[in-house]
Amino acid sequence: MNATTTRGALLAALACVLVGGSFTANSVLGDYPYAGGQFLRYGLACLLLLPAAGKGAADRLRALTLRQGVRLALLAAVGMVGFNLAVLAAERTAEPAVPGVLVGCAPVVVAVLVPLLDGRGPQRTVLYGALLVAVGALTVQGWGRTDGAGIAFSVCALAGEVGFAVLAVPVLRPLGPRLLSAVVCAVAALESAAIGLLFDGGAWLRRPDTVETSALLWQAVVVTVVGFVCWYMGMQRIGAERATLFSGLIPVAAACTAPLVGTGSYGLAQAAGSALVGLGVALGSGVLRRAGRERRSRARAFRGNGRPESRGVRVPGMPE
Repeated sequence: MNATTTRGALLAALACVLVGGSFTANSVLGDYPYAGGQFLRYGLACLLLLPAAGKGAADRLRALTLRQGVRLALLAAVGMVGFNLAVLAAERTAEPAVPGVLVGCAPVVVAVLVPLLDGRGPQRTVLYGALLVAVGALTVQGWGRTDGAGIAFSVCALAGEVGFAVLAVPVLRPLGPRLLSAVVCAVAALESAAIGLLFDGGAWLRRPDTVETSALLWQAVVVTVVGFVCWYMGMQRIGAERATLFSGLIPVAAACTAPLVGTGSYGLAQAAGSALVGLGVALGSGVLRRAGRERRSRARAFRGNGRPESRGVRVPGMPE
């Protein structure tokens, strides 16, 4: 694995760990208006990201086509606002593990969908790794009580997770990770405000209390600013298929941090699921294949150096 690939994998992993660890923040925002919280989160993140967008940001934005602009709007609506709304709606009639398990299938969908959109077939190692990641996510979280509505909204959450990666692919190169993150945060903030005014009226936004402020700041600064930039930087280096493999770390990180705040436990099932996720990421990202090639190469070198006859060299006194 070269330096670029390694850096991309680490960035994608960090982004997903931050998202998984943010579930605690989500749990204290249950009484805060959904649209208002999303507006504050994404609006603040946009303000923080704009100064880091780099030189020529305005020129790059003006160079976008109408089709790319529509794609950015869909990315914000589906992959950010819609995803969060679907998860909240699913959890009204389903236990949190249900949308978590469905979202854990995102690597499988992306591993199939992205190659098809490029006019090529899925890579078998990536697909097999994605399947292991999905099984690992299911093992970590288990399955919970649900009904038809819970499953339907969980499927919508899966679509949002897939859209967050797939819709970004054509606009990542012209905008770059920082400007792309800033733009989609701005669009998501506007969309959240529109939803709030439409459905909640004047109650869509209120002053958060101290705990809610801390949670919103964590989501905006750490999960969104740092997480989004790391995610898109990682995806830029290793591609959407391999980057999405690391989304299996989201339930693993959530399971690891839950005992710290007394909202869950980490047992044998979580350990086994974490191992499956790690194995799936290693297989799909090519780490295992490269490690195997390196071992074989070292073995051939050892045989060649230690057994000169293997290279066709006759050594006096050595049996034929």
